[in-house]
Amino acid sequence: MESRCSSKVDKVESLGDMATYLITGANRGIGYEYCRQLQKRGDTVVAVCRSASKELQALGVRIETGIDITSDASVAELRDRLQGMPIDVLINNAGILERVTLNELDFESIRKQFEVNALGALRVTQMLLPHLKAGSKVVMMTSRMGSIADNTSGNSYGYRMSKVALSMAGKSLSHDLKPLGIAVAILHPGLVQTRMTNFTSGGITPEVAVNGLLQRIDALTLDNTGTFWHSNGEVLPW
Repeated sequence: MESRCSSKVDKVESLGDMATYLITGANRGIGYEYCRQLQKRGDTVVAVCRSASKELQALGVRIETGIDITSDASVAELRDRLQGMPIDVLINNAGILERVTLNELDFESIRKQFEVNALGALRVTQMLLPHLKAGSKVVMMTSRMGSIADNTSGNSYGYRMSKVALSMAGKSLSHDLKPLGIAVAILHPGLVQTRMTNFTSGGITPEVAVNGLLQRIDALTLDNTGTFWHSNGEVLPW
C-alpha cells in the first residue's frame, strides 16, 4: 500500500468541521468515552477492540472487533479492513494495568504490560502510517505513573516501566513524523473512575477526563508536538 505521508509542511492543517478518529481499546472506560463524545460532536469514529461492549454497540459507530494489538498479523488485518481510509487522529488508548511489587515480582506480567502498553501502540502507529497524512495527529495515552521525576511511591513495576517506554516511543515519533506534518501528543488522563482503577472514589469521571483530553488534541500542532500533558493542560515532568 502506498504511503500517504509524503509531503512536508510547517503547520498541522486544520481538521475541519468533521474528522475521522480511530481509537484502540474502545470497548469501555476512556476509550468508550472518546467514542461517545466524538460521535456526539459529529466526528467519524472507528472503534477498535478485541470484543465490543453493548454500550459501544449502542453508539452506532464503526466497530472493528477481534483486534489484538500485540499481534503483527492482527494489526495488519485491521489495516487491510480500513481499505485506505484516511485517519485524521489515531488515539492509541488500549492498555492494561497489573500490580507488580518488588516483593512479588512477576516478570511475565511485566512483559505482558510492555507488549500491550508500549509495543502495541508503536505497532499500531507504524502499520497505520499509510492511512495518515499531513495534518493528521497521533495520540499516545500514557500515564503520570510513567513519569520518572514524579515517582514518589515506587512499586507498579510493569505499569510504570511500560508507560515510560510508551512515552519515549511517543517522543521519538514526534521527531520522526514532524517532517511528514504529523503531530504527536503524549497524554495522561488523570486519575479516572474506570474498571482499571477499580472505579476509585478519588478520581474524575471518564466524561471529565475525555473532555480535557480532546481539548489537548484539538490544540495539538507541530509547534507543541511531543509534549507530555495532563488532561487538564498541565505539562508534566518526564
